[in-house]
Amino acid sequence: MKKGILFLICLTVLASVSCGQQKKMEETRKSVINPLINWVQGLSEGLAPVGIGDKYGYIDKAGKIIIEPQFDFTFGFSEGLASVKIGERYGYIDKTGKIIIEPQFDFTFGFSEGLAGVMVDGRAGYIDKTGKIVINPQFDVAIDFSEGLALVRIGGKYGYIDRTGKYVIKPQFDNAGDFSEGLAHVNIDNKWGYVDKMGKIVINPQFDWVSDFSEGLARIMIGDKFGYIDKSRKIVIKPQFNSAYRFSEGLARIMADEKWGYIDKTGKITIKPQFTLVGEFSEGLAGVKIVDYKTSKWGYIDKSGKFVINPQFDRIRGFSEGLAMVEVGDKVGYIDKTGKYVWKPTK
Repeated sequence: MKKGILFLICLTVLASVSCGQQKKMEETRKSVINPLINWVQGLSEGLAPVGIGDKYGYIDKAGKIIIEPQFDFTFGFSEGLASVKIGERYGYIDKTGKIIIEPQFDFTFGFSEGLAGVMVDGRAGYIDKTGKIVINPQFDVAIDFSEGLALVRIGGKYGYIDRTGKYVIKPQFDNAGDFSEGLAHVNIDNKWGYVDKMGKIVINPQFDWVSDFSEGLARIMIGDKFGYIDKSRKIVIKPQFNSAYRFSEGLARIMADEKWGYIDKTGKITIKPQFTLVGEFSEGLAGVKIVDYKTSKWGYIDKSGKFVINPQFDRIRGFSEGLAMVEVGDKVGYIDKTGKYVWKPTK
């Protein structure tokens, strides 16, 4: 969802400044602080989509405009290409801004394992990086390829296809998820279990809810409590938490007594529940929010639970490629792992 973010940059050049100095100042202004940025997304493959006025382009980690705002909407890069909207159609550009696949689709998704999902006349199919349709639009829903297979829905049932469009697991499930670490979670008669890539049920549908496997473990829900299982079907962390998320960098965020903290893979609490909201660990740090009578801000902690960047932001994202996007009021910028702004708008 677009955020109403407005970066208003005012630059006054003194009359006494020489032409050479003025030119240098203008180049610096453009390369470091971009005027009138009213929307920005997270970095992906070194570039971030931005909105300037009513057009969209891309900036790099330093805030320099790399691809001039010229599109009606932009998405993040994946596998070297990004989906863009021109008029009412979607296509793809490379990192120079060159149109590689002409806008011709009703909607497009990111590339994954060399293919991207596209919508044509209400049906979903897949194209390759030349724009050629390699799997005809025929599905109600078509998800990114993961571990060689893609989840698709047709006729109200979910199944899996390979890169040729052939069904490897025919549509038969009431709901399902992507393959992760060799298994996919599926729903049969309102219970969740797991199948392998041949469609064989390896963990019987028995849980009220489950997630993908991540770092060897998957979340399960029994009744109203969350725990974790391994691939041998063994419950390794008994359901006991009010809420829980996947493991990332060896830790998972859990809720107990209305507060959030972190556990390790044995179920041991490594950072006691004390935060109002938390994010997963990425690149060694996690965003956490503290709300009390003094503050309601986000900061970042390390794996010992120590604040590395004190709470000071209204909204944040996890670290990616060494930087994190943060918001204060209606201003957005990027910080490094010391909390120093790499770029931000002037007031």
